[in-house]
Amino acid sequence: MTDPNTPLPERPEVVHHTTINNPPPRSGGGGFIGFLIGGLVVVVIIIGIVLLSQGGGIDTPKGTDVDVNIDLPSPNLPDAPRMPDLPSPPQVEPPSVPNPEPAPAPVG
Repeated sequence: MTDPNTPLPERPEVVHHTTINNPPPRSGGGGFIGFLIGGLVVVVIIIGIVLLSQGGGIDTPKGTDVDVNIDLPSPNLPDAPRMPDLPSPPQVEPPSVPNPEPAPAPVG
C-alpha cells in the first residue's frame, strides 16, 4: 500500500481551450427583394394611371365590315424550256455464269 501523505509526482498541468466562433445572426437579408417588389408595384401603378387617364384604355374600331374586291389579271408566263431527248442506251448482253457442278466428296 502507498502512503497517502506522500506528494504526487509532478505532472504538467494540461489545459485544453476550445474556441467557438459564432457569427452574429444576420438580419435584413430581404431588403433588396423588398425594394425590387416595391419598384415593380410603382411601375404597374404608373402604367395603370396612364392607361386609365386616356379614357379607359385602347379604342376599338367601330365597324368591322370590310368589303375588299381586288381584280388582278392572271399572269401569262412563257413556256418552260424543254429538256433534250436522252440518247438510247446501247444493248447490253447479260453476263454468262457457268453452271455449277456438285462439289467433290471429301476424302477420308
